[in-house]
Amino acid sequence: MKVSDLKTKLNYEEVCAGDSDADIRSGYTSDLLSDVMGNALDDSVLITIQAHKNTIAVATLVGMAAVVICNNREVPQDMIDAANDEEVAVFRTGKNQFAVSCEIGALLN
Repeated sequence: MKVSDLKTKLNYEEVCAGDSDADIRSGYTSDLLSDVMGNALDDSVLITIQAHKNTIAVATLVGMAAVVICNNREVPQDMIDAANDEEVAVFRTGKNQFAVSCEIGALLN
């Protein structure tokens, strides 16, 4: 799937476009950033409630294409700025992590 599918197929709110043509090959759901660093794969999407700039730093370190912020958490400007600098797409939704993981998993499979 492509990053753009998070908006076009799942209707998540696009906060930061990143590279909309980037491939997403897997997903990782966690709110513990050290867990993400140790276990997430590159070319993946992070599903989390951690809405701060450190989330973008971890996504960049791992090589993730996108982050989905769940539960309608506000996305602060410093996170948006970091995402723009690193070309990481950021999306937001009112759905919880389980629902989002299921939706993305269905598209990936």
